[in-house]
Amino acid sequence: MTQQATTRPSRRTAMILSGGGARGAYEVGVLWYIFDDLSRIRRSPPRVDILCGTSVGAINACYLAAHLTDPVLGMRRLVHLWSELQITRVLGFGVRQFAGIPRLLLGGGEAGTGLFDVTPMAELVQREISWRALARALRRKQLRALTVSTTEVSNGRTVVFMQTAPDVDIPKTSPPRTLFRADHIGPHHALASAAIPLLFPPVKIDDELYLDGGLRQNTPISPALRLGATHIFAIGSSREFKGVGAHEAGRDVKAPGAAFLLGKVLNAFLLDHVDVDLELLERMNNVLEDGTYQFGPGFTEAMSREAEKRNQPAYRKVVPFTLRPSEDMGKLASEHVRSGKLIGNPFLTRRLLNALDMGVGDEADLASYLLFDGHFCRQLIEMGRADAHARRDEILTFFEDAGDESGGMHEPDDSGIWDKPSLTLPIGT
Repeated sequence: MTQQATTRPSRRTAMILSGGGARGAYEVGVLWYIFDDLSRIRRSPPRVDILCGTSVGAINACYLAAHLTDPVLGMRRLVHLWSELQITRVLGFGVRQFAGIPRLLLGGGEAGTGLFDVTPMAELVQREISWRALARALRRKQLRALTVSTTEVSNGRTVVFMQTAPDVDIPKTSPPRTLFRADHIGPHHALASAAIPLLFPPVKIDDELYLDGGLRQNTPISPALRLGATHIFAIGSSREFKGVGAHEAGRDVKAPGAAFLLGKVLNAFLLDHVDVDLELLERMNNVLEDGTYQFGPGFTEAMSREAEKRNQPAYRKVVPFTLRPSEDMGKLASEHVRSGKLIGNPFLTRRLLNALDMGVGDEADLASYLLFDGHFCRQLIEMGRADAHARRDEILTFFEDAGDESGGMHEPDDSGIWDKPSLTLPIGT
């Protein structure tokens, strides 16, 4: 087994938050519906035992972990924060960044570089997340584990930082080219996980540089499984692909620009892993179900005993639930940039975003990662909320099947203080 037995119910629910830049607003809408609207229907917020975050999903996961004493109020505050964003309050782009584009493309600088100065984003993460409340939720066992996935620059492996409750061990095994590392999760971990290559500079943690964990593991299902999850709720950041439609096959083909290609590259690296993970999970569920049918109810236990001999986690059937956007975020970003409704941007930033809207047809995938604009984010939030509402009955069934118990999650906060640890930014410029 990868963790010691605890007094909690054997059923454990994990929430998987991925994302990619401004696309993270969509999962905020889903979380808002689950912890606000759905809580009123259920008369209590659903229980979440494990939170796994990658890319901007790591920031949202840390925020949720810090508000488990009152997730309803916390999610309303998170919606407000995303809805009030201005690009200049999240990203810095001025003459210095413009002049540094050649260095960005050619390399150089000990700490790495990025197109944007993320000091404004770092200050936002520092200011708005209570890291003391996050640690307290784990210490009080309101949360079983929090994981933040990153990519180590020097060797390309995935490093999953984990902070767990006192009675939960770090998994003894991990997937290939993946390291599970115990740590006290703070702002640097969240910022490193959200550092999209080229766009944002890498973040230094203990003398190593880290980038967006989605490069190899955008939806961190594996850490959740090895931490004992029996039910997994995953929020995707791209619409489900069901083949090429007639209207897409027949559309005019134009030579793509660099921004269009970079947007597609980011999609491939950051958004397309969840389907593979879930397919493998479904296949394993089928193996266990078929084995039980053929060999009897002791099949799974026998398989688990053999796995334990190899120091591998025990086998079990896992119930997955996935929610994806109903609309293409790249097209929505294109429409928003063309509408001219961007909030309070300096000249260079506006010109940059206009330049990024160079996709084939109506797509602007790259812009969708960068539009930390309140109007656009609110549009994604509302889509997330509407998509969750459209599957309300399925979500209710999922949390009921997960053996949800609300006890212990909403203890009153007795400190009255939000601790904001000193943050010295080890970030390249």
